[in-house]
Amino acid sequence: MNGKRPAARAFSFVSAIVGLFLLITPAVAQIQFPELTGRVVDEANLLSDTKEAEVTEMLRAHESETSNQVVVVTLQSLQDRTIEEYGVELGRHWQIGQEGRNNGVLLLVAPNERAMRIEVGYGLEGILTDAQASVIIQNKMIPAFRSGDRTKGVVEGVREILKVLKAGPQEVVAPPPDDSRFPVPPFVIFFIFIAIIMTLRATSVLPSGRSQHFGGFSSGRSSGFSGGGGFSGGGGSFGGGGSSGSW
Repeated sequence: MNGKRPAARAFSFVSAIVGLFLLITPAVAQIQFPELTGRVVDEANLLSDTKEAEVTEMLRAHESETSNQVVVVTLQSLQDRTIEEYGVELGRHWQIGQEGRNNGVLLLVAPNERAMRIEVGYGLEGILTDAQASVIIQNKMIPAFRSGDRTKGVVEGVREILKVLKAGPQEVVAPPPDDSRFPVPPFVIFFIFIAIIMTLRATSVLPSGRSQHFGGFSSGRSSGFSGGGGFSGGGGSFGGGGSSGSW
């Protein structure tokens, strides 16, 4: 009788974990990404029409010159995700960057969560490094947002991103860490990682041909523009490179 108790307890533990995954699965499946309508997707209405057109032209000219795809998106909600999770998933969903070159960048701003992120495709991680992205956010974007000029923060962020991409790899010093944030224990990160992987598999979010790089994958799309002349992603891949900040 006593010999059966450990097995029963193990079964109960496994059942509880499976139940947790089943609860998480609907939340993953219900994420709604905004439509990729152009190089600027201003869902949160942070930019005037004039400024949106100005940023769009900057990004268009840069892509024409380098083939790098840079997209700005402002969000009404992160839908209970961290901006890091949302950013990498959105980059993959939109497939920003060219297939094979993976040269896409997303600049995300979520004003309701007071969060921002520069999400960098695989192919540009050696140029727009995590440290460089952090410097742009901390030195250019956050001060403007804290002063109430969100438009300036977005525009300055875009300009600095394009400047770094044109200049090529540079050695930079990352700003000091924010000690006010409570560090997440490694075992929590590991558990979340396992839960996300299993739930993504259950909902068929991860394709069977995914890359061995953490969560990354490449799509079959090869062009940055749709047949009708509209803007679209080119099949680029993301693996979580970049930096985040809040104000």
